[in-house]
Amino acid sequence: MRPSVILASNSDIRRSLLSSACVKFDVIPARVDEDVVKESMLADGASPRDIADALAELKARKISEKHPEAMVIGCDQLLDFEGSVINKSCSKEELQAQLFEMRGKRHDLLSAVVICEAGKPVWRHCGKVRMTMRTITDSYLDDYIERNWDSVRDSVGGYKLEEEGVRLFANINGDYFTVLGLPLVELLFYLGLRGVIDQ
Repeated sequence: MRPSVILASNSDIRRSLLSSACVKFDVIPARVDEDVVKESMLADGASPRDIADALAELKARKISEKHPEAMVIGCDQLLDFEGSVINKSCSKEELQAQLFEMRGKRHDLLSAVVICEAGKPVWRHCGKVRMTMRTITDSYLDDYIERNWDSVRDSVGGYKLEEEGVRLFANINGDYFTVLGLPLVELLFYLGLRGVIDQ
């Protein structure tokens, strides 16, 4: 009998990616105070990669403890800009300042995924994509934010590659699914090895 799969995320794009790959799963979002965890780990000198991994594990573990029979997938995505963690913008003004600072420069987008069973991690992966923004004019960035704010306000970095955000970049080095927030190829390979999906 194949184990059931639970996605511990309320992300529309992650649900869509798994559904499109014909993975059967339930959704039970994990309630985690991410800001407290980030602040604590940053104070301890943790790297952005370690923070993304820890948050993904925390989400998976929390749901797994209540559903020990299932494989629980926890995810987290962080933006590493020159060694600093960039959070989701709270306002148009904050996003404007962030994008002005990032234009013409490189940043790393980190997408961590951890699977827990019976409250313990059994598999983990953290994908990294190196992103270089174009040197964009003030006027274009202002117009971009006005057009896209409702869509990107919950996106790390203030962009979505599947939408107009792709125009912000001069170079993208890495996996497209990782940019979307789920290292799908690696995850599907593991699910295949475990017999959750046919291979």
